[in-house]
Amino acid sequence: MRLPTAAVTAGSLIGGWQVARRTGVRPLGGVVLAAGGALAGREWARKTGPVTTGVLVATYVGAFGLSHPLAKKVGAWPSVLAVSAVTAAASYVVSDRRRTP
Repeated sequence: MRLPTAAVTAGSLIGGWQVARRTGVRPLGGVVLAAGGALAGREWARKTGPVTTGVLVATYVGAFGLSHPLAKKVGAWPSVLAVSAVTAAASYVVSDRRRTP
């Protein structure tokens, strides 16, 4: 089954943040983030090479890290939405729009 990694990455960044925020258990949000990263990473590895997969994983993890200082400047929702959109766009452009080999 082909997974749309753009939706997986954006959904897990937003979902992980919401789970952590609503439950007050940050590691639980991390579980959502890790699950989304694992699903997307598996699909990236299947569709692209190891270097491209590494770049996409770094983008995903970097987006998570960047969302924290960005939230202090623009607020939580705008920050999470911005990094989710950038990550989804990168996932789509580099992986999702490619045909499966």
